[in-house]
Amino acid sequence: MTSRQTEIWHNPRCSKSRNATAFLDETGVEYSVRKYLDEPPTAAELRDVLRRLGAEPWDITRIGEQIAKDLGMASWGRTAEDRDRWIEALAEHPKLIQRPIVLTADGGAVVARDDAALGVIPGR
Repeated sequence: MTSRQTEIWHNPRCSKSRNATAFLDETGVEYSVRKYLDEPPTAAELRDVLRRLGAEPWDITRIGEQIAKDLGMASWGRTAEDRDRWIEALAEHPKLIQRPIVLTADGGAVVARDDAALGVIPGR
C-alpha cells in the first residue's frame, strides 16, 4: 500500500486558494502544492479527483469563466453520456476547474472554497 500526501491544486492569484494554503499551514497539515494552471491535470487525474470528491465534472466547473461561455457549457447536458465531454474540457482548459481542490492523504478530496470545507480535512 502506498501512502499519499495531502496535495492542493493551487492558483496563487486566487484568494480562496491562498486562504486554503494558509489554513493548511496554520493547522500543521503537511502538503504539496500543484499549480494546476502550470501543470494541468489529465483526464484520468480528473476522473480520479471526481471519484474522490463524489462529484460530477459540472459540479467543479467555473461556468462563469469566458472560456466556458465561449464553449457554451451552460447548455451542455449533465448526464453520464455527457461526462467525458466535460472532463475533456476541464483537462484542456484548467482555468475552468473550481479552486482550490485539496486531495487528502486518506484518499478523500474537498473543494476548499470556505472554512466549512477546510474543516473536514483530516490530519490537523
